[in-house]
Amino acid sequence: MEKITNDIFYAGVNDHEIDLFEGQYIVPLGMAYNSYVIIDEKIAVIDSVGGSFADEWLGKIEEICAGRTPDYLVVQHMEPDHSANLHLFMEKYPNAQIAASAKAWPLMKAFNGSDYEGRSITAADGGELELGAHTLRFIAAPMVHWPEVIMTYDDKDKVLFSADAFGKFGALDTVDPEGWLCEARRYYFGIVGKYGAQVQQVLKKAAALDISAICPLHGPVLSEDLGYYTGIYDTWSSYGVETPGIGIFYSTVYGHTRKAAELLKEKLLEKGCPKVALIDLAREDWAENVEDAFRYAKIVLATTTYCNDIFPVMRQFIDHLVERGYQNRTIAFIENGSWAPTAAKKMKELLSGCKNTSFIDGAVTIRSAMTPENEAQIEALADALMA
Repeated sequence: MEKITNDIFYAGVNDHEIDLFEGQYIVPLGMAYNSYVIIDEKIAVIDSVGGSFADEWLGKIEEICAGRTPDYLVVQHMEPDHSANLHLFMEKYPNAQIAASAKAWPLMKAFNGSDYEGRSITAADGGELELGAHTLRFIAAPMVHWPEVIMTYDDKDKVLFSADAFGKFGALDTVDPEGWLCEARRYYFGIVGKYGAQVQQVLKKAAALDISAICPLHGPVLSEDLGYYTGIYDTWSSYGVETPGIGIFYSTVYGHTRKAAELLKEKLLEKGCPKVALIDLAREDWAENVEDAFRYAKIVLATTTYCNDIFPVMRQFIDHLVERGYQNRTIAFIENGSWAPTAAKKMKELLSGCKNTSFIDGAVTIRSAMTPENEAQIEALADALMA
């Protein structure tokens, strides 16, 4: 049994069979579905796990409880990777009660066919659940990232059960060579990124708490340097700049647009840019591309005109940014078109609704292959980006 504190135990599982999380995010390192058990005069289980792991999860609970039976199941989030087995839990422990937010009950009935009337406790914002020495305090966290989400704070051990916040991709029994940050960033901007304002509200609530550990529903328990993690989340959710530098995102058909992007990177580095990320949208994971776009204050989009529009992979990339509330950025354009270049105009139109976003005047227009005039324009673009 893995202990978080003397009274809090880990009851989660690792999934190495999954290839796509939520049907779209590649997870080469697998996925963890976290659940926790608090042992006190009353026993509370915090969340369930994915449906394929019912026996393993229930077996862990039974082992941790050591002959006792749980009194409560706290459902912080109704997404099936966290709630798929709650009906089995309620069958196995007929005297147990469920604590969840008011907005969770309709979802529970939709997923499970029952909202467990008569065995339910509505966990209101600021509400409490007494276990004995431990008191659980509920924190409403709507749209982080579903409307019914709550977080739970244990005031005795000062542990914040943070639902999907502070999570990351990757199973816990696999070493992530990138550490926590990269896959946590990809997870955040892929799944939570649109809801920065709501995350900011929850961070303000959390700032008033004395927290010794953060227990998310995915990824490792965080118990050291918590200011770093909350600081990163503050940057991400306020759409701030995490990394000094410039991101160049391109798509190319025959290599000419790539050459322009490569030349721009060279010029930017010559002019002292601390970091230039050069990303081929067609050959990198789309969610990696999205997280990279949120890292930098300035980005360059370089693509070809395609069917009098934008090359498909670039259009998809821009759609992902807009969908996730892309803002507070400066954007420049490079377009290529052999006879009717329109990509820059179309890209700007798609991004025009992004808040606090400015566009560098004068897109670089390439007609098939770069010319000396284009090279001079790229030099000037590098100057404008470094200004």
